[in-house]
Amino acid sequence: MTETASGSVARGGKRPRKGLKMKRIFTKPGVHPYDEIQWERRDVVMTNWRDGSVNFEQHGVEFPEFWSVNAANIVTTKYFRGAVGTPQREWSLKQLIDRVVGVYTKTGIEHGYFASDEDAEIFDHELKHALAHQVFAFNSPVWFNVGTKSPQQVSACFILSVDDQMESILEWYKEEGVIFKGGSGSGVNLSRIRSSKELLSSGGTASGPVSFMRGADASAGTIKSGGATRRAAKMVVLDVDHPDIEEFIETKAREEDKIRALRDAGFDMDLGGKDIVSVQYQNANNSVRVSDEFMRAVEKGDDFGLRARLTGEVIEKVDAKDLFRKMAKAAWECADPGLQYDDTINDWHTTPETGRITASNPCSEYVHLDNSSCNLASINLLKFLKDDNSFDVANFVKLTELIITAMDISITFADFPTQKIGETTRAYRQLGIGYANLGALLMATGHAYDSDGGRAVAGAITSLMTGVSYRRSAELAGVVGPYDGYARNAEPHKRVMRKHAAANDDLRTIGSMDSKIHSEASRQWSECLKLGERHGYRNAQASLLAPTGTIGLMMDCDTTGIEPDLALVKFKKLVGGGSMQIVNQTIPRALKQLGYQQEQIEAIVEYIGEHSHVVDAPGLRLEHYEVFDCAMGERAIAPMGHVRMMAATQPFLSGAISKTVNLPESATIDDIEQVYLEGWKLGLKALAVYRDNCKVGQPLSAGNGAKKDEVKQVEAAAEPEVKVIEVNRPTRRRMPNQRPSMTTRFTVGGAKGYMTASSYPDDGLGEVFLKMSKQGSTLAGVMDAFSVAISIGLQYGVPLETYMSKFVNMRFEPAGMTDDPDIRMATSVMDYIFRRLALDHLPYEERAALGIFSAAERAAQQRGEDPAALQESLDRETLAQSAPIEEKPKGEERQQASLSASGQELTLESHQRFTADAPLCMTCGTKMRPAGSCYVCEGCGSTSGCS
Repeated sequence: MTETASGSVARGGKRPRKGLKMKRIFTKPGVHPYDEIQWERRDVVMTNWRDGSVNFEQHGVEFPEFWSVNAANIVTTKYFRGAVGTPQREWSLKQLIDRVVGVYTKTGIEHGYFASDEDAEIFDHELKHALAHQVFAFNSPVWFNVGTKSPQQVSACFILSVDDQMESILEWYKEEGVIFKGGSGSGVNLSRIRSSKELLSSGGTASGPVSFMRGADASAGTIKSGGATRRAAKMVVLDVDHPDIEEFIETKAREEDKIRALRDAGFDMDLGGKDIVSVQYQNANNSVRVSDEFMRAVEKGDDFGLRARLTGEVIEKVDAKDLFRKMAKAAWECADPGLQYDDTINDWHTTPETGRITASNPCSEYVHLDNSSCNLASINLLKFLKDDNSFDVANFVKLTELIITAMDISITFADFPTQKIGETTRAYRQLGIGYANLGALLMATGHAYDSDGGRAVAGAITSLMTGVSYRRSAELAGVVGPYDGYARNAEPHKRVMRKHAAANDDLRTIGSMDSKIHSEASRQWSECLKLGERHGYRNAQASLLAPTGTIGLMMDCDTTGIEPDLALVKFKKLVGGGSMQIVNQTIPRALKQLGYQQEQIEAIVEYIGEHSHVVDAPGLRLEHYEVFDCAMGERAIAPMGHVRMMAATQPFLSGAISKTVNLPESATIDDIEQVYLEGWKLGLKALAVYRDNCKVGQPLSAGNGAKKDEVKQVEAAAEPEVKVIEVNRPTRRRMPNQRPSMTTRFTVGGAKGYMTASSYPDDGLGEVFLKMSKQGSTLAGVMDAFSVAISIGLQYGVPLETYMSKFVNMRFEPAGMTDDPDIRMATSVMDYIFRRLALDHLPYEERAALGIFSAAERAAQQRGEDPAALQESLDRETLAQSAPIEEKPKGEERQQASLSASGQELTLESHQRFTADAPLCMTCGTKMRPAGSCYVCEGCGSTSGCS
């Protein structure tokens, strides 16, 4: 443990000062941490997913040999500074770490954080060792900015404020723009703005906050299109008692209906499409700030009053249950709004004398004062799992001390986007330490994510982390003083510390692992309370759980933030290009911990590699299935399992948790109501949900029409009198003896096949033949039968679009990479076949409605051109050709394009069961995966808003 010392150290004739006595964790005296690492040189080449061209190339970069190719690629492309190809360009991880840590150490020395030069050297070496060994990572702005000529911005999370004045609203637009330009996100509560049901002093009616949201949304979209590769990340919050709350709740759901209608009419509503900009409110996450009063009214079925913004008087009463239902319905339709539980948040607020907590950052984990910011860092928990499967409590404590010290130092030298944010952050010094790889740690130790044992481990670790953080904050207060706003908030701050300690006392341990962690946590909280009484605290906030998108990949984490494992298999990038499918390395360790022999482990791992799940795995006992449950797939964790895990850790966090509770497509509005209600009862601070495919359903008109037809049929069947019903039967339109056809050779996941598609002379697909194995084999027979069934259906008039809706995204082996540049990844042979048929036989407008584009069309979209115009140009060029030109066979051309882009594989979708409407990365084209309430690209590290 680090000690606080009153030393006689003097610098430059200044008076003696106190300082921290640092102790070594991983390093040795006289040995630089880099000297104990085996370094190697690599080449980083990133290719364009649209045409296979190289969009980034740097040779001879230097990384530790144990860093994965993916982690090295992401750090090289995102975090190395300097123009590529110039001597100023960073080429080694050593340079990157030295650039960042050098500023931290220098600032710590200058501001009296260390008792001696030796302590400063220990701090420097330990920080470099931990970063180089992927034990923890600072958030992205630190790596972008610290030690460069750019402003030293270290925060990723910002909260703004806006008042009921036009000047304030316009200032809000400006501040958001500055933050978005820097690649960060912000949140704001608009509840101070008068509703559209209230009068202005001039006698007119106010516009209302939803109206002003349009301007802010357009601003965010414009800044995004002005050069950023990810959408602007923002959060908009409205209090549940605001008179415009119903309009706010339904805003994005109505826009989602518009998206479906426009897509059905042939407009390009795909991600990045030219027509999607006509839809509003798409650049923000929306959350309703609900009170305990409202939630109790929901339980009792009472009315709830909506209040005027200036006078506070009730101007309208609504049925609380009905309003709550509207929230759940809107979330069922489009995933917004989420909920923020206002009274819970402010009950754990350390500085209420300064002001209430009204909003959050875009991912909802940072909740504190208006006009403030928070810098984040996350610990890789798997690094503390010893060979004997015990948790390294002692080193975890020491590392947490080290990180909190470094994070507090960063506020001293940091720059901020606005003066107000800088003043608040320096006065309250909010920190956000968190962790990643919890899911991997639980699985490796044989704990099911949704179990009492798993929650006990998570709760104990979180309590220990926050207890150590505040104990270190009290020590820092004894050395360099408490935060400026502590004096006026001393009593409420200490009250919250006692609440954390009491929650720790109530934590129920299950096994030896969590018992040992909890025992140390209790000791840390006891010491924290004593030191806090003596010195106060250096930081108003210490901990939260961020999504750890890019930095999770930087640390080679299997799981991000508080999330469980996404799937049991993944693709590993190889040096020199290419990839291989591997079973997650935590699985063999978990099986060994559960008592299986090596032969059994090998058999189970082989089964998982083939099937991507554990159901019916040879020798695996049923009671152990739950250990391998994942966020998606054959055995997906139930929604309430995610909520219960959040509840197990929330009492030990200063802030909140970035996490979206995923629900299956079959989930009902009642299910979402239950999740929101339980989140409040279990003491969460914020909660968001996502129902699979809620943003890409069938056109509403078709669904409603079908339901009406069903109702009519039921009513007709109930009639007592006999009626004659004429049924129009389809007729078969047989193919002529001679018909045009095209044969395509394809490869899906290494399995080769041939497809011959024949058309009617007057256009229109009418026949498909498939060959994938030797004649007489079972697979050949099945494919023949399937071909006949599809062909007959087409000849009877079944539209190709109908088959598309049934077979696209179907998932089974073989699956994976294809040799087709237009379709880089297929979840099955059927998925590939019908995507290829769509590209070959459907017009652009119909394919656009289904979200299927060729490589050339995607490239045109990225350049801001009209893909439909491109298609018309290609058609005219084809008609103008009077003689055939010699060209490579289509299969060979696709294979070469695929190989040229092999560094940017579309990873994991077929095995990790990603949601069908997860966005494609706008940088490299890889299907992104969830990270908290955001998305992260495993191909290049880009995120949809989280750092």
